[in-house]
Amino acid sequence: MSELSCGSIMSGGRFLYVSLMFSLITACDNTRPTQTETPQKKSLQTENRTQEIVPESFTSFSEKSKVSDSKYFDETKAITLFAFDDVSIPFMQNLKLEMRSPQRHPANPVLRRGPPGTPDSWAVQFYGSVIRENDKFRMWYVAAGDDRLDRSVPRSSPWRVAYAESIDGVHWTKPNLGLVEYNGNRNNNLVLMEPRLGTVNLKVLFEPDDSDPTQRYKMGTHVWFPKNDVRLGTFAPYASADGLRWKLLIDTKPVGAELPQKDMVLPALHFEPVGGLYKWDGLYYLNGQNAIVASRPYHGRLVRQFISPDFVNWSHASTVGFVRDAQHKLLGPGKSREGEQNHEGVSVWNRGNVLVGISGIWHGAKEWENVTVDLGFVVSNDGVQFREPAHEWVFLKRGKEWAWDQGGLLQGQGFENVGNQTYIYYGAWDPRNWQGSPPRGGVGITTLPRDRFADLKVDETTKGNGNYQLPKIKSEFITAAVNLKGEVAHRFYVNADGLSEAAQLKIELLNDNTIPLAEFSGENAATVNKSGFQTPITWNGKHEINNLPDRIRMKVIFEGNEKTDIRFSALYLQ
Repeated sequence: MSELSCGSIMSGGRFLYVSLMFSLITACDNTRPTQTETPQKKSLQTENRTQEIVPESFTSFSEKSKVSDSKYFDETKAITLFAFDDVSIPFMQNLKLEMRSPQRHPANPVLRRGPPGTPDSWAVQFYGSVIRENDKFRMWYVAAGDDRLDRSVPRSSPWRVAYAESIDGVHWTKPNLGLVEYNGNRNNNLVLMEPRLGTVNLKVLFEPDDSDPTQRYKMGTHVWFPKNDVRLGTFAPYASADGLRWKLLIDTKPVGAELPQKDMVLPALHFEPVGGLYKWDGLYYLNGQNAIVASRPYHGRLVRQFISPDFVNWSHASTVGFVRDAQHKLLGPGKSREGEQNHEGVSVWNRGNVLVGISGIWHGAKEWENVTVDLGFVVSNDGVQFREPAHEWVFLKRGKEWAWDQGGLLQGQGFENVGNQTYIYYGAWDPRNWQGSPPRGGVGITTLPRDRFADLKVDETTKGNGNYQLPKIKSEFITAAVNLKGEVAHRFYVNADGLSEAAQLKIELLNDNTIPLAEFSGENAATVNKSGFQTPITWNGKHEINNLPDRIRMKVIFEGNEKTDIRFSALYLQ
């Protein structure tokens, strides 16, 4: 599809041009390919060709995550100070940050397309969510079946919401829910959406304490609305008591599985939610990419966010949450596919005091056959603005040629700490095959050692006798002030590797004005010399600390003859 067929608009004041050339999953998918169209050379035609052989090392790889989760507390319920978070850890000397690259799970893709006749035979699109509830992993994803190519059905109708579940997060089943008729029967894993709108992106929040039990689960969806001779993207909110039967939270009667413009909750402009969905400081946030006018000129796809107090009534004012450096250079009209851009917002792991995010890194080109997408890594401490801990760092690169995830990756909202590992779920879409539109997708896992996204390590660059060096150096950091909860006992933990008797962390507590607390500093400081994901920090043999000020800071000093072995990843406060 040419850019001219989609048109272009001027945005962001007088000089920002943002083309309305949308990808396969957006507004300009107004025509569907016929079954006779020939995919490009690099497309993966059959499910068999997308399946990677599971290596013999799969067993040993899996053993890393089999440590009982009962050994660990839930880090999302603690205050986390990550090594990569320079707002939580703003002051340091003689330390350097090293990001960790994740490993693809050898069982990938852990969720695959179904056989012909099933609702996800054409696409398993992980613009979705994974939520761990008690002892079960629950997944919601976008599915498209054989009718994706059927021109006799409404253009948005083939896009549906499907469900899968797992005990270990790796081996997934598609339960027969019996809720929705598809292909003449109800033997499928489609969730019930009332009324149903064609859904090309979704995110799910689980709020078990919601006062309304029918809204314990909330789903944000990217749906379409008709405008002139095209369809454009917008947002629709759903809620559910069980995560399987969903009710739309606005009154409307869909037409052709699309939302009438009069019933929209956002401005009637193209917006592609929901790259991310989260609640922060009492407000719901949704983000995605769009072509709405910006107050400053940027090129192409950027991260835009809207807010709501109740998930139903959304502000029409919005904010730009993240822009890559290259987007400050305007390429002009008709070039929205070109250049370095964001792709589909930021998927978020809400850690209570900080948001960990995965973003799409769009590598643009003049022609679709040269467009690719990787995944980036961002962080936010206010829920509004995201930043990169490492400039233009690629968190996960697209797969090799002929791999199931070649060409382009999708960020989903699926993050879980499982045993000794962190699972990050992701999807695949090869934009180089946009015009051929072959079957696609699947869900994969990439892993890191538990919560070890990055490390602070000793940097001895300034050690020596040079003009800009010192004969002796000290490697340390001081955290931002942390608010504590009243007169209750607090526990502290460190996530670090490389510790030993010759490589220790000395940890002191300070007040918010950086004055050391005598009982917890100097000779009374804690010393940690044992590696671990949640190693307790003790002061004078005490792990539970009482009578602390309302606000404290922590000072961490890297010590010992082998201190360069230390890899510090995070502090936790309970």
